[in-house]
Amino acid sequence: MEKDYYKILGIDKDASKEDIKKAYKKLAKKFHPDINKEPDAADKFKEVNEAASVLGDSQKKEQYDRFGTTADKFGGAGGFDARDFGSGGFDFSGFDFGDIFDQFFSGGRRRRRGPMPGADLRYDMEITLEDAAFGATKNINIPRLEHCRKCKGTGAKSSSDVVTCPECNGSGYMRRTTRTPFGMIQQTGACSKCHGDGKYIKETCAECDGTGLVKATRKIEVEIPEGADNGTKLRITSEGEAGEKGAPSGDLYIVLHIKEHEVFEREEDDINVEVPISFAQAALGTEIEVPTLDGKAKLNIPAGTQTSTIFRMKGKGIPHLQGYGNGSENVKVIVKVPEKLSKKQKQLLKEFDKDNKKKGGFKLF
Repeated sequence: MEKDYYKILGIDKDASKEDIKKAYKKLAKKFHPDINKEPDAADKFKEVNEAASVLGDSQKKEQYDRFGTTADKFGGAGGFDARDFGSGGFDFSGFDFGDIFDQFFSGGRRRRRGPMPGADLRYDMEITLEDAAFGATKNINIPRLEHCRKCKGTGAKSSSDVVTCPECNGSGYMRRTTRTPFGMIQQTGACSKCHGDGKYIKETCAECDGTGLVKATRKIEVEIPEGADNGTKLRITSEGEAGEKGAPSGDLYIVLHIKEHEVFEREEDDINVEVPISFAQAALGTEIEVPTLDGKAKLNIPAGTQTSTIFRMKGKGIPHLQGYGNGSENVKVIVKVPEKLSKKQKQLLKEFDKDNKKKGGFKLF
């Protein structure tokens, strides 16, 4: 067997005609010289066509399967003649030639199915922890494409300059007939004059050069919701870039980033803070003032409080973004040991320690 046509198409010997068609369609797209610029693409494309023309014809396939050649059919072992396509036994009905050849003969482009919507835009905004907790209103400036005010997005100097395309009579597409090895192929593509729009502009707008779009900067008011967190996305509809004529604008997405706070550390909807207290305050107990997001608050420190004890103040944290209520403020008290002592303070501490030992001292275990 001079050539293994089954191997060329990547199919088994018991493959159906439908399998052969699918394999051919896939490989024809892959190796067509107008798409594949590799040096051996044309030879591979020819091999694929040759294999399909033989295996797609019942008589040629039988001859090939029995003798490993179609010499008596082609006039030479393994021969190939482009004329066999379209006139030979391979039934190409059911092939979606438009699907393949639209790419072959139109540079891979297809007719647009309507005006393109505007692009979505993203804006990264930095806010404070207080903004996230209580909400805020921010103003930002967004550079974007907008519809030209002079022509109202039509791209024409005046309304009378927008006419039905004389090339396609307003349909937006044209049909072309191309001679190929498969015969005459009729292709439908976008009209080259109006680019598929169906309308033609005789004289374009000087402001936007006929595009209907101009660069501009838009001032937008953004509402930050209570409880926003790092990565929270806010969507503002229709505040993205303007679309083509007749198409909607894109959306604007605001991505929030919370600045690091000098005092508080956020943990989900709770906030954490460390507060120093003296040895005497911890031992005797006291009432202290602690910072919160909305000012100062009183916190009772019971006698005998140990360092690193955490007190939870309910409702003093961040509002829940998806729900009701607030998180908590967790206050961690740190007992500070004085680095310098006066003689009197040293004497008092020695007396305290001596008295404490008489009473049993501290139990280590």
